[in-house]
Amino acid sequence: MLNILWTSFFLISFIAAAVQSFWVGNSGIWSEISNQLFAAATNAFQLSLNLTGMLCLWLGLLKIAEKSGLTELLAKALRPLFKVIMPEVPTDSPAIGSIVMNMAANILGLDNAATPMGLKAMEQLQTHNKKNDTASNAEIMFIVINASAITVLPISILMYRHLQGSANPSAVFVPILLATSCSTVAGFLAVAFTQKLKIFNRTVLAYLVGLMALVGGMCAYFYHLSPEARLQYSETCGNALILFFIFLFLLIGFIKKLNLYETFIEGAKEGFQIAVQIIPYLVAMLTAIAVLRYSGVLNGIVWCFSQFFEFIGVDTGFIPALPTALMKPLSGNGARAMMLETMQNYGADSFPAFVSSVMQGSTETTLYVIALYFGAVKIAKTRHAVPCALFADFVGITAAIVFSYLFYEG
Repeated sequence: MLNILWTSFFLISFIAAAVQSFWVGNSGIWSEISNQLFAAATNAFQLSLNLTGMLCLWLGLLKIAEKSGLTELLAKALRPLFKVIMPEVPTDSPAIGSIVMNMAANILGLDNAATPMGLKAMEQLQTHNKKNDTASNAEIMFIVINASAITVLPISILMYRHLQGSANPSAVFVPILLATSCSTVAGFLAVAFTQKLKIFNRTVLAYLVGLMALVGGMCAYFYHLSPEARLQYSETCGNALILFFIFLFLLIGFIKKLNLYETFIEGAKEGFQIAVQIIPYLVAMLTAIAVLRYSGVLNGIVWCFSQFFEFIGVDTGFIPALPTALMKPLSGNGARAMMLETMQNYGADSFPAFVSSVMQGSTETTLYVIALYFGAVKIAKTRHAVPCALFADFVGITAAIVFSYLFYEG
């Protein structure tokens, strides 16, 4: 699936460029695409270098957490659930602890910690994979949940709205939380249905009800805070939690009498190796995304959606936010740029900017995540990972539009 998708990006972009060059007279399109193609390749390499430091830091700390028994302790709480949704992974596998750490970091909006922990989890899941070049069921489940992860503290989005002059930056908090919850549940159910997992039992339902109760409680709590308090609380909690995790890892390692420095270096070396392995996969995906964007294909898709919704008589107030939705599965930086562009063009507190912000927080950069995580373990055959993840994106984006209409107060 990923092979077809990647190839189609280049083919469609070439056709779009040819149409603009020969029928519209935009001969400069070839230079623009070529320049952006080479720039994307350079940026992919630079991104890998930038990621190296974070990988070394967090995988070093995670190694301390593993050897101190912290990840094993966390894994115990979710073993009954993973026994159902990842039956081929032994319940005592260290992968479960890493997955739990990754999910916790994603839920709390700690992106810098979530990615290294997720890459570590993929490496550990790969040890249980009988086909080294083909994604296992457990890896697909993890990827889809990761790519649609619930984010309780969307710190960066709130800060961007604040910097763009929004009078109520945190107004998007609750709709983001609801939309991303819909995305995660949809992704989980899509994978479970495809893999024919027996999820309709008391164990899984208990965890789902618990998750929904947590999300509902967070919504209720933050909804009654003042806009200023929401913004301050989100920013403070995010930064405090990062330092708390580091302190907790080191404290437990010290109590267990580990050689903290040597253990950290051991994990950091693994981070450096992963950073090198993912470079080709990032170059492949980011260059394909660049040609798709600068060939005008994305703008063409937005125009088609606009014409369609106008034809069927649906309110088109959300249409200016669609570039963010279309870019989000492809590139986090690209989607962020689209969101900021929408804020600048329509105003930070406009309805298009509101929808764009909710879309930005409702899903993850699916194709980037798939390329990054599968690339780390050299998986070439992704099976149903891409369709299930994109389905979760579709549900998340649709939910973002619906909840934006419900919560927006212009």
